[in-house]
Parts: sequence; C-alpha cells; structure tokens
Amino acid sequence: MARSLVIKVTAGADAPERCNQAFTVAAAALASGVPVSLWLTGESSWFALPGRAKEFTLAEAAPLEDMLDAVLAAGRVTLCTQCAARRDITVDDVIDGVRIAGASTFVEEALGEGVQALIY
Repeated sequence: MARSLVIKVTAGADAPERCNQAFTVAAAALASGVPVSLWLTGESSWFALPGRAKEFTLAEAAPLEDMLDAVLAAGRVTLCTQCAARRDITVDDVIDGVRIAGASTFVEEALGEGVQALIY
C-alpha cells in the first residue's frame, strides 16, 4: 500500500522554526517519493501569496520559497478557506497551483487510506 502525507502548517513568521519544520518535512518526503498535500493555515496562509515565501528567512534553513516551489511542482498546496477569508485573500491573489479548500476537504484527505497527517 502506498503511503502519503497530509501536512498542515499553522505557523508562519510568528513561529519560524515550526513553520520551517513543516516545509522541510514536506520537501524531504517529496524527495523520497512520498506524495504530499501541504495545507497552509493560520499565519502560514500568507505564503500562498506571490513573493511572501521569498521574504521568509531562518538561519541554517533551506529557502522556504524553494521548498514551496518543490511542493507545488510535485505535490499539492491548499490554502484554508476560512484562513484566506480572514486575511482577505481570494483565489485571484494566490500563486498558480494553490487551491483554496475547507475543513471537510482536509478531513477527507487526512482520513484517506495509507495517509499520515502531521500538524505543525
């Protein structure tokens, strides 16, 4: 049975190490051939906007922009519907390839066969 990861990142620049850990795990999993669905929620919602990941820096960490690009290229990136609405982010604002979906979609993905859900 194939395994996959659903990773929800709730932190952004407010908790940079926790944020970076989620993106690092997502990128490492993809590099290992594991399917990944990355969910941007809370303060990480801002990374769905063009240029925002490039602004994020953390010493000794891979560039967040590169890791996000990797997930966009080989996995799936979803922005939480409510989180987007609270920040006035619309589908027209987000990076190409980012979808906006809600809790029911997250639950459906997380409860899929062979799925491991991680929340940072």
